[in-house]
Amino acid sequence: MKLSLDPKAINDVLDGHWAEARRLGRTLAEASSTHDDPADDLDTARAKTLDGVMMMAETGLPMTGLSPEMGGKNEHATNVAGFEETVTANPSLQIKAGVQFGLFGGAILHLGDKEQHQKWLLDAQSGRLLGSFAMTEIGHGSDVANVATTATYDEATEEFVVETPFRAATKEYIGNAARDARAAVVFAQLITKGIKHGVHAFFVPVRDEAGEPMPGVSIEDDGYKGGLKGVDNGRLAFDSVRIPRTNLLNRYGDVTADGTYSSPIESPGRRFFTMLGTLVQGRVSLDGASVVASKIALDIAVRYGLERKQFTAGDDFAETTLLDYGQHQRRLMPALAAVYASAFAHEKLLSSFEEVFAGADDSEENRALLETRAAAFKADSTWMALDVIQECREACGGAGFMAENRLVGLRADLDVYVTFEGDNTVLLQLVAKRLLGDYAKEFANLDVGGAARFIGTQAAEHTLYRTGLANAGRAISDALTPNLGDKRIRSGRLQLTLLETRLEVMVAGVAQALRPATKMPAAQAADLFNVHQHELIEMARAYVELEKWKALDEKMKEQTDADQAKAFRRLRDTYGLGLIEKHMAWHLMYGRLPMSRARQINETLDRLCKKLAANALDLVEAFGYSDVHRRATIASGVEAERQAEAADYYRRARARQDFPVDEKQLRKAAEKKAKAAAR
Repeated sequence: MKLSLDPKAINDVLDGHWAEARRLGRTLAEASSTHDDPADDLDTARAKTLDGVMMMAETGLPMTGLSPEMGGKNEHATNVAGFEETVTANPSLQIKAGVQFGLFGGAILHLGDKEQHQKWLLDAQSGRLLGSFAMTEIGHGSDVANVATTATYDEATEEFVVETPFRAATKEYIGNAARDARAAVVFAQLITKGIKHGVHAFFVPVRDEAGEPMPGVSIEDDGYKGGLKGVDNGRLAFDSVRIPRTNLLNRYGDVTADGTYSSPIESPGRRFFTMLGTLVQGRVSLDGASVVASKIALDIAVRYGLERKQFTAGDDFAETTLLDYGQHQRRLMPALAAVYASAFAHEKLLSSFEEVFAGADDSEENRALLETRAAAFKADSTWMALDVIQECREACGGAGFMAENRLVGLRADLDVYVTFEGDNTVLLQLVAKRLLGDYAKEFANLDVGGAARFIGTQAAEHTLYRTGLANAGRAISDALTPNLGDKRIRSGRLQLTLLETRLEVMVAGVAQALRPATKMPAAQAADLFNVHQHELIEMARAYVELEKWKALDEKMKEQTDADQAKAFRRLRDTYGLGLIEKHMAWHLMYGRLPMSRARQINETLDRLCKKLAANALDLVEAFGYSDVHRRATIASGVEAERQAEAADYYRRARARQDFPVDEKQLRKAAEKKAKAAAR
């Protein structure tokens, strides 16, 4: 049952094309100063996190996405892959570095011109100019198109006047704002000559060299949060703050000295979505960081499960190791399979990201596909991370609740990932809309009452082009044969067919239900959409589950080592059958799986989990992490030492003549003697 696996070889597959960058990102965890400590106060945690950001700048990773003329390599995914791994040091470091280099620096890179790059970009990516990304407002979270902050052009002084008109327009949850930022990229409604041209990005100094707020800039500290103590989130508000005309990041919209507005993109809506689409890096990185956090949790829980013993089973003295229990295997092995699937799907997402931003294929269709998948994967993986970490915490019992074993802190830090860079529910509505657009052209530009706002502009995304859904509509009767046994249930073709067909049926059903909306009055159309909102979300989740399964299946087929390929197949089947079991009611309700065959899913998964458990240590070793990355006492081998000490104690004690006899043993002996006498 146990396969002969080489964790290093599997790690090469997992780390993939950007292995060097990933391993470089992990080195930050080797410096104890980057580690989160529950005992640190707010100021200490923030100062340590800032030091870690500077250490990341020294690795050169933030520079890799720049052009060769600016000292970079035009390798955008290299930077992302590297800094995802800083979760191993501290999730606060990953987020604060993401704000500094990915959002603040990324906005200047993607929305600014060459002159602005020379002026601010190198300082931002080297950590010399600390900044914030001021998009979210108290009253406008995901609804970026309707932010209330304004930037009104004054022709007399050739300046923009940035204004927060009311409290709900205050920029909120802004990373780096409370303590460190000297400048911010502020998203505001551009107004010139009495015309509002929509949301644009502006470079706004917020602190002077002494660290004091600039005139007209109000800064508040968000203080303690539920996690990410090292990130100095705060609020920014502006009272007639004047900035030069040239501080408008003008790649997609510019204003001349006399106040004339121009843009290379005529449509205001298309301009807005194009501008926001350049900032997809945040969602890509959150997807990857969530996979890293899930790996750490599983690495800890599996190691503990292989050493911790509980309850006697086969004899009166030897206790059973946790991971030998079937239910413990069922708790952790499907999570392990989901993390492998997510890791390989993320690798594909990174490849797409690199294609678009390095220029290999930056077509609108490919860019839109990237945005759709980034939204889908980010939503699914951030939710997955919370589920996996919580399962690992519970699987470690009371020890998992100890701060020194990191799981509770890791979950607290990852909690907000589900609302970072777009609330997950809103993002999945975007994905659903694109699935509908693939299915029928009439949905591609769906713009009916509140529906368009719910599905489209709330997510600040484009609403056109394809998702990659293969609307084949194939029948699956040929996949379901009367003699379907364990081997057939594990058929990759069967799994793919069930997952694909479920998605296609859901898309067709929702499309049919929403089709009348295209001809309804706005209010009625919005009501109809609202009735089917849950179905839209579930449809989008079915899409991302299919994409992740396919990524794992593709990687399995690439393996040349027999045992490694077999291990990957076990992972694929566990993930695929787990999804089918999760949605069993749907498959039965729609007649996609006969009842007699459906009953076999459970027992097949039990056997798969037992097989995977035999190689569980190899599969978590393959993540490439060491004690300095895990930093959990229960995963350091100390539990094995305790168990060995206990076993040695009882072995010696039982050899002594004065070793107490268990009352139960005496009763058993007496009963046995009485039965013998009765014969």
